[in-house]
Amino acid sequence: MISILVRLIGPHHRKHIAILLASAVACVFAGAAAFAATQQLPFTSGLYWAITTATTVGYGDVTPHNGAGRVIANLVMLTTIPLLASVFALVTGEAAAAGVRRILAMRSHIPEGRFRLVIGMSDTVPAILAELVSAGVAVVLVADVDPITIPPEVHLVRGDPTDEKVLRSAKPEAAEQALITGPSDGDVLVSSVLVRKLAPNLETAALVSSPSVREALTDLGIHQTISAHAMIASALAKSLETPHAWNMLAELVGSNQHRLTEVEADTAAVGRPLSAVRGDRDGLVLGLVHEGNFTLGLGEDPVVRAGDRLLVTEQEPAHARGGHRQPGGDR
Repeated sequence: MISILVRLIGPHHRKHIAILLASAVACVFAGAAAFAATQQLPFTSGLYWAITTATTVGYGDVTPHNGAGRVIANLVMLTTIPLLASVFALVTGEAAAAGVRRILAMRSHIPEGRFRLVIGMSDTVPAILAELVSAGVAVVLVADVDPITIPPEVHLVRGDPTDEKVLRSAKPEAAEQALITGPSDGDVLVSSVLVRKLAPNLETAALVSSPSVREALTDLGIHQTISAHAMIASALAKSLETPHAWNMLAELVGSNQHRLTEVEADTAAVGRPLSAVRGDRDGLVLGLVHEGNFTLGLGEDPVVRAGDRLLVTEQEPAHARGGHRQPGGDR
């Protein structure tokens, strides 16, 4: 609970809260010492009295018995109680403001460093967001959706993803990768055109159904065009042809015993056939990515060139199992 409150409170308010809490603690200890001295009590009894007084519990089993004690009690109540009340007011006010900002989609902060950009909303997006969040990946979503339906870890830019101004506010040029989806292929096409305009070098994938739209997106320079329905249908068909094909795919994607990652080919691999790299490298090399195109290297044995990437599956370190998986590997 404390960690959640700390995340909700901004740095400016944290400083004020720290000052108020330190002042309240100082008043409690000073009051406890003065009360114990004037009432001939142990310091622990004085501290017990000061805490019950400052928190307004007031059990009444320890009370002042002379004028000095009553003056000290008045000072403790007039200082410590307002200080603690101010702390609670700041915390609850900031928490309420954070909730209002979330409801009104006022969170315009874009995470620093690497983040993935998801543009548009479709049936598959909630599952994609959940998977990225569970893997500890910073995500920015651009969609006209109710903020309450989005995981709190996701940075939401609320608005029409086919509006250039909305997309610009998501800073696509700072993203590491982008996934474009939407309720229709037309929306995906419009968003893709805008993304290519705003961030020409951004590695982008698009979820579409129409073959003609997929072709248009390829001509536009979108790195990957994916049909979720076709992919599922193909995977299910393969599982009927080869009963354990689906188990293999599930193991590759969902297992916490290893990780699927894409890494740049090092100097030792450049200039060598893929088969030779497979034999020397630890882990399973699934294929080669050359100029954005993936090949398994089964029908031919391509030579690894500078700038190529290897798609590999590696054993997950023992200390990382059960923790977050980092999709995308060392990008």
